[in-house]
Amino acid sequence: MKRILVISFLSCLMLPALAGSITDRVDTRLGTTTLWTPEDLGFTHIRDKRPWGGETFPGATTPNGMVQLTPVTKYGSGGGYQYEDSNIYGFAHTAMGHWNLLNVPMLPVTKTGFYRADSYASHYSHERETARPGYYQVFLGRYQVDAELTVTPRCGFHRYTFRPEDEKLLLIDITRANGRPRRREVTKVGQCAFQGRQDGVYFYATTNYDIDEVREERGFGDPVSVVTFKNSKGSTPLEVKVGLSFTSQENARLNLEAELASKSFEQVRREADGQWETLLGHVRVEGGTEQQKHMLYSTLYRAFLWPSLRSDVNGEYRDEHGQTVCDTSFQYYTNPAFWDEARNQLTLLSLLNPQVATDVIKSTIERGEKQGGFMPTYFHGDHASTFISGVWLRGLHTFDLQRAYQLMLKNATVPGRARPFLEEYMRQGWIAEKDTFNVPTWNEYKAAVTKTLEYAYDDYAVALVAHELKDKKNEKLLMERAKNYHNVYDPETGFMRGRIADG
Repeated sequence: MKRILVISFLSCLMLPALAGSITDRVDTRLGTTTLWTPEDLGFTHIRDKRPWGGETFPGATTPNGMVQLTPVTKYGSGGGYQYEDSNIYGFAHTAMGHWNLLNVPMLPVTKTGFYRADSYASHYSHERETARPGYYQVFLGRYQVDAELTVTPRCGFHRYTFRPEDEKLLLIDITRANGRPRRREVTKVGQCAFQGRQDGVYFYATTNYDIDEVREERGFGDPVSVVTFKNSKGSTPLEVKVGLSFTSQENARLNLEAELASKSFEQVRREADGQWETLLGHVRVEGGTEQQKHMLYSTLYRAFLWPSLRSDVNGEYRDEHGQTVCDTSFQYYTNPAFWDEARNQLTLLSLLNPQVATDVIKSTIERGEKQGGFMPTYFHGDHASTFISGVWLRGLHTFDLQRAYQLMLKNATVPGRARPFLEEYMRQGWIAEKDTFNVPTWNEYKAAVTKTLEYAYDDYAVALVAHELKDKKNEKLLMERAKNYHNVYDPETGFMRGRIADG
């Protein structure tokens, strides 16, 4: 008999499930394996380099948090972790899954592990690895160290259990991230504190052992920083608390003091787990198999990693011009992708975490007003408009719709940075494709059908906002343009088809 999985979306005001019952079903390593076979890829791979994987990361984070504390097995590889790899280079404090970030990687090392500045990665086994939403653990075989990681929204908490006879050391590969940091430094700033930066990412860290020195070591390549400790042998684990900021060194310290300073590792771990339990608990399932439930919650978890928090505890953040702005009325988040799967992901965010969704909208409005008055877009579509329109019509009214509308309307009516080929679209109601044959699969040319369809849908979304604001003239204009999808429909084939310039 077929087992049916029934999914219920519960009000955000309802109580979550019992602690641990949902997060136990989340494995954050899901999606970290590289795809090799034709069955998985959909084509036969003939090149030596890796093809494609989920590009996800398995480390600890909080919902839409600033910090993603995660193992790095390969730089320049999406989220930095490939399941089939056997060595860990460090534990980075940021990750996205799109070939950027992986900032401030740290790794516990020992002299008995014979680390060098150009050879320090440790082997590990998945049998001695645990990956949950707010907690990550792995045993580093080279150094015989049990590494545990947990987080707050803006801070990372490392706990490293060494063998009692080993001297504890902390290596910071400050020259490495998914990009190549140009400005980088690590300095001792107190008896138990050090700080530093990688370009625009600042950090401030405290330890439970007195720091002897922060020294630079060099092998055959770039230098690394090594933190040494006084009287560091013994059974007490090394704990490192790290505050992060994209604004300033001082704010990194403030973030740590506000979120971590007086808390134990276990307390932070419980709180991170509790945040995920509450959020994921808005979705309940009945029936189905355990495998289906694990798949559901492991993928649902992924929907709440991005956009990522960027404002500090004092309300400061860096705006589009690199200037420091202070606004405590909302939390500032990174720009959403808007296109592709983000269209559905953002809708889900507004249903299950409306506070973050409206703060994302406020961040987007602020960003758009500083980008020449155009709403930010991504790839083919203009779907900030559909996101904002949908959120408002679902009853979330804690943002300034009039400010948003001015940006949405300019995107839809003024040729510029927002919508490619908009003048052509407005003139004839569709975008012409190039007159050519044998188009390679990787080349989309103008993506004329996609843009025509998506602009028509975006026009409809803006028209709905025009109706809300009683702008009848533009409502009528945009509602008429919303029918433009007809212009690329071919009744003979039943498909949408590209049209060349002569029609």
